[in-house]
Amino acid sequence: MTIRKAKKEESQKIAPLIFLAMEDIAYNFAGEKSKDKAIQFLESLIKEKNNQYSYENCWVAETQEAIAGMAVIYNGAHLASLRKPVTEKVMSMFSRSFELEDETQAGEYYIDCISVAPDHQGKGIGSKILLFLIEEYVHKHHETLGLLVDKDNPNAKRLYVKLGFEPVDEKIIAGKEMEHLQLTYEKATLFED
Repeated sequence: MTIRKAKKEESQKIAPLIFLAMEDIAYNFAGEKSKDKAIQFLESLIKEKNNQYSYENCWVAETQEAIAGMAVIYNGAHLASLRKPVTEKVMSMFSRSFELEDETQAGEYYIDCISVAPDHQGKGIGSKILLFLIEEYVHKHHETLGLLVDKDNPNAKRLYVKLGFEPVDEKIIAGKEMEHLQLTYEKATLFED
């Protein structure tokens, strides 16, 4: 398996994976529970530069057969500028305004979503993607990684904590109670010892 930056032309393969990771929010973008509309919307964003879901902010895990998983990650300090094209596209495609609470902020690289294709789940691909991101951002560049985990998903939280992430606060995003976890360079180096 190879983990590499996504390519613009892979948007059709990546959009369903992002949808898996953020189904409720994707429906909020579209304004209705239409999987096709939500995926089409995500696909259009992936193809473009300078937005939260751009291929520029996406890593893919590729096997010989297919893209098996992905992660969207960006500098939390850039959330407002990366979100602006998303809200503008919601207006242009669906003729509605869209606002969402800030899920990140300056001081962390934010893992917006991470997903593994259904036919590749249970093979440790999600863990491998997380370990890659930890190596790439925390160990190599001494950045802090942040992510949100749904309070209704204790298994995901267990995995993140096992990898060294620690709870720092709580947030409500799109009506869901979430825990904000972070992994700092200092904690990651302590975690290794």
